[in-house]
Amino acid sequence: MKTIFDVVILTDSRYLNDSKTDDYKHNVYYEDRLVYHALEQVGLKTLRLAWDDMFFDWSTTKSVLFRTTWDYFDRFDEFSKWLEIVSQQTTLLNSEAIIRWNIDKHYLLDLQRIGVHIAESHFIEKGAQVTLMQLHDILNWKETVLKPCVSGAARHTYKLNLDNLHEYDTVFQELIANEAMMLQPFQFNIVSKGEISMMVFNGTFTHAILKKAKAGDFRVQDDFGGSIEDYKPTDEEIAFAETSVKACPELPIYARVDIFEDNEGKIALSELELIEPELWFRHYKPAALMLAKGIKEKLS
Repeated sequence: MKTIFDVVILTDSRYLNDSKTDDYKHNVYYEDRLVYHALEQVGLKTLRLAWDDMFFDWSTTKSVLFRTTWDYFDRFDEFSKWLEIVSQQTTLLNSEAIIRWNIDKHYLLDLQRIGVHIAESHFIEKGAQVTLMQLHDILNWKETVLKPCVSGAARHTYKLNLDNLHEYDTVFQELIANEAMMLQPFQFNIVSKGEISMMVFNGTFTHAILKKAKAGDFRVQDDFGGSIEDYKPTDEEIAFAETSVKACPELPIYARVDIFEDNEGKIALSELELIEPELWFRHYKPAALMLAKGIKEKLS
């Protein structure tokens, strides 16, 4: 069958339709529409679908663009098999190789090895025979955050201290039997100053957002009541974000670089989001056109 579409924008079924009553769903839909219209503006024939659409022939599109596939980590095995099949039928943006690299937070160690400053981290491999108390004793850490190496939306993310380790050790033992985990010293500046999300397209910075946790919480995601505001980064922060993206195994067409000031006062990488990051197009609409132009260039 001949190619019909240039780009299919991928979402998950929860966000296929607009909502007049749910602001969160409306924002997702609206931002995807901004991308849709930008792609059409540069002459690319476009469609928006759920990634698990059973009736679509993926060989009929030149590429698929991962945007809001936010159920993938809850359906990881299914998503992984789908990824393998679809990557043989069309071009993935970002690529399957970079998605698989970025899915597992061990990628942070790859970046650290080539000079990107990351949050101090200790990785605990699947099947490790260790307790939370032993880890904190060995590392001499008193307040920490525990999270899975394959995660999203703060799934199984816990704030620990020496008083609650016994309370969380049972869930930790259940998790570590099945997946790798990472432990990081609690970063106090994320609570007091927030976390900065830097949007980078084809290696070039476009705009930034400052995310802050609500009072009494440490998670900056808006799922947990966090707030966001526009942010004007320093030249140093922009250079850090662009350098982090260019350190990837290949240059991603889009990236969100989450940075913060660590406990030593240095700019540090919290996460490099290359799969389906929220990119805040509604805060800077020209970024959608930058993405569309980059995709057109790649496809030609």
